[in-house]
Amino acid sequence: MIKNIMLAFIPIFVAVDAIGVLHIYTSLTEGYKKKEKRTIVFQSMITALCLAMGFIFLGGAVLNFLGITIGDFMVAGGILLFCIAIIDLVNPAKRRRIPSNELGAVPLGTPLIVGPAVLTTSLLMIHTFGLIPTIISVTVNVAITGLIFLSSHLLMKVLGVAGSRALSKVTSLLLAAIAVMLVRKGVFFILNL
Repeated sequence: MIKNIMLAFIPIFVAVDAIGVLHIYTSLTEGYKKKEKRTIVFQSMITALCLAMGFIFLGGAVLNFLGITIGDFMVAGGILLFCIAIIDLVNPAKRRRIPSNELGAVPLGTPLIVGPAVLTTSLLMIHTFGLIPTIISVTVNVAITGLIFLSSHLLMKVLGVAGSRALSKVTSLLLAAIAVMLVRKGVFFILNL
């Protein structure tokens, strides 16, 4: 069980890319007081968890209803993750709209913490490592992201904007490799039907 949690944790950690979005969080919350930032972080964590858990529990039923096999989803999800990784690798800076007073829900909770990459990865991890390890992995990753955001002042001093972006590129490269693995596994799954 611990091994499955760790194996599910890593791809979800890469998909969340908390360090990569740290500079976006700091730029979006610049000028806010410490208490306001804390409220924004908790709102983003609740939004991210609700969205992820809803998709984890309902995503499989939707796929079954549509007649989509896990092999189909692995190939499609792998291609999507690969595209997201490529965009992150070649895009010098992620640009987001100026936030409203609901900054914690959108854009932080979704799509920055839990977006297409995390939803796709979560559904695939359920079929690879099980429901409980995936739920634990998503929950821990959202909590880690919250801690990173709450420690943003210190972390940005250590990493700097350039360091944060460089680390984001490395995680995007890992995400691309995981995407290729998912496509490969999906193709084998389809061929074995």
